[in-house]
Amino acid sequence: MPDTAFHLPAYLLLGLPFSCFLLLWIGGKSLNKFAGWIGVLVTAAGLLVSLMSADPGADHYIRFHWLTIGSHSIDLSFRFDSLSAMMLVIVHFVALLVQLFSTAYMHDDRNVNRYFAFIQLFLFSMLGIVLSGSLLVMYIFWELVGLSSYLLIGFWYTKKRPVWAAQKAFVLNRIGDAAFLTGILMLFYYIGSTDFEVLSLEIGTIPPGILTAIGICLFGGCVGKSAQFPLSSWLPDAMEGPTPVSALIHAATMVAAGIFLLARISFLLTVDARLVILIIGAITMVTGAVKALRGWDIKKVLAYSTMSQLGLMVMAVGFGSWQTALFHLATHAFFKAGLFLSAGSVIHAVTPGNEMPDYDPQDMRTMGGLRKALPITFICYVICAAALAGLPFFSGFLSKDAIITEGFLWASEFGALGYVFPILVIASAGLTAFYMTRQVWLVFFGEKRFPASVHPHESPIAMWLPMALLSALSLFFWFSINPFNAEGWFLHWIGKEHGEHLIWVPFVASAVTFVSIFMAYRESITANPFKVNDPIPAGEPAQSPLNWLRGYSNEQYFLIPFELIAKYLKAFEKNIVDALVDLVAKGSLVFGHFIAWIDRMFVDGAVNLTVFSIRSAGQAARNMQSGRIQSYYIVTIMGVFLLILWLVAM
Repeated sequence: MPDTAFHLPAYLLLGLPFSCFLLLWIGGKSLNKFAGWIGVLVTAAGLLVSLMSADPGADHYIRFHWLTIGSHSIDLSFRFDSLSAMMLVIVHFVALLVQLFSTAYMHDDRNVNRYFAFIQLFLFSMLGIVLSGSLLVMYIFWELVGLSSYLLIGFWYTKKRPVWAAQKAFVLNRIGDAAFLTGILMLFYYIGSTDFEVLSLEIGTIPPGILTAIGICLFGGCVGKSAQFPLSSWLPDAMEGPTPVSALIHAATMVAAGIFLLARISFLLTVDARLVILIIGAITMVTGAVKALRGWDIKKVLAYSTMSQLGLMVMAVGFGSWQTALFHLATHAFFKAGLFLSAGSVIHAVTPGNEMPDYDPQDMRTMGGLRKALPITFICYVICAAALAGLPFFSGFLSKDAIITEGFLWASEFGALGYVFPILVIASAGLTAFYMTRQVWLVFFGEKRFPASVHPHESPIAMWLPMALLSALSLFFWFSINPFNAEGWFLHWIGKEHGEHLIWVPFVASAVTFVSIFMAYRESITANPFKVNDPIPAGEPAQSPLNWLRGYSNEQYFLIPFELIAKYLKAFEKNIVDALVDLVAKGSLVFGHFIAWIDRMFVDGAVNLTVFSIRSAGQAARNMQSGRIQSYYIVTIMGVFLLILWLVAM
């Protein structure tokens, strides 16, 4: 199809959600009854347009002239290719199911119109990132995604914790975005454009060292959006927002934007930049998995898991295989969104009608034995958890093994030290299997630990239908016919060439996964499984070898550095700035006295002299007109004398 054929899809894909946002925002609470269904219909229309506009293997650009700076012309560029087609379908499909789920979950909220309006604003922003044909356009929508995320996390703005969590997410993301913008400006300085098509042709003109710095700066955007070390602590706190929001933006779409960015800029990432990306991804993957081992909040465990999985995707880019990163992004989007929605169903079921001050419906220590009361939720949760754990015959098994394979192939070229990274991936997969088995047991098995006033019940069809669809998409055959080989239509769609397949990787990864599940099972049959019967502490949990990382990005890498900066800035202000201000003040005072003296001696002196001279002349003239004849004779004689002198001189 010609490029001009994509103008209408671009207008519709961006115009539909933005128009819906304006409608729901301006319409106010009068649209509360219909807001959810309006959002569902608009998103379904966008999904239909996405499917109809897909053009496999093609690469189409749409450009609109924006402004001219000197000799450089800046265009608003949009791109339709296989990568954008994949993301358009994922974003629309997950957003559609999340909004369908929300029609029941948010039914009693007084501001439901505002909730769906913010979701449409987020959808508009996310689609803008997906369709961006240049880094500048992507950055514009990147910031809009940050704004809409802030609005959704802090949706319940009357509560302190959601507001604080929204502010934290906003600030930490701005740090990463500053690095992202720096990289964009450096590219514009060296090439004069941020258009992906131009960059791919001109990237060889940039010195390798500068290109590495640019790549790391651009990666800063991913560090913020995709919750990578050291800017990752905002993601668990973002669970203060509505649970469907977590399924949409903190599992399937917004946090995936950083991985999408890395895929778009993969052609300009040098070997050194990829090594930095690999190390950051490995740290994030391990710390996220370790934190999930001891978490008690059902949503925060999934948030830590998301951190870990995003770190795994970043590592795939570091291995040089952005295609496998996107493969895991796609599989993760479905099973993690399914887990969050299932967690929302559990929370919905165990939340009492009347508020109980000492009861937390999100604490897994107050759950247990829910599989019989919530049979559909239980099945959906187990299927999605199995996919996340990487069990065979599930989608997560395929995408994880693809990354592990790429890791060992990369390590064979890098050297002996390189094998540390794929081994870490296998170990992290084992931790994932352990903490997901732990979570399933704490929620659905064991004794009932919730109060007698809580009566769990299965969710309505509007909630369990999206969960069921996402669970079905967590099975292997949607992505590859062979359950033990990821080489299927999906990887071919996004441009992955057939590579070497290490036949032993699936068996080793499966063995580690099953051993971890067995260890979790052994823990579940002890007298105090997972220490669930220990008293719930009133304050913050004590430090231990497994939770010492809980505040690293809050304190060691954020608060403490800024406190030191503030301390030195205060000393600089006191000793340098204040001293300079005092010197200027004293100098101004001395200069003022000098100007006053000049004014008195010269300005006022000249005026006074003029006045004195005129007064004296007037006094002399008055004396000559005294009325005495003698005075007139003297004046006449003097005049005649002066006249004679003048004539003689002539």
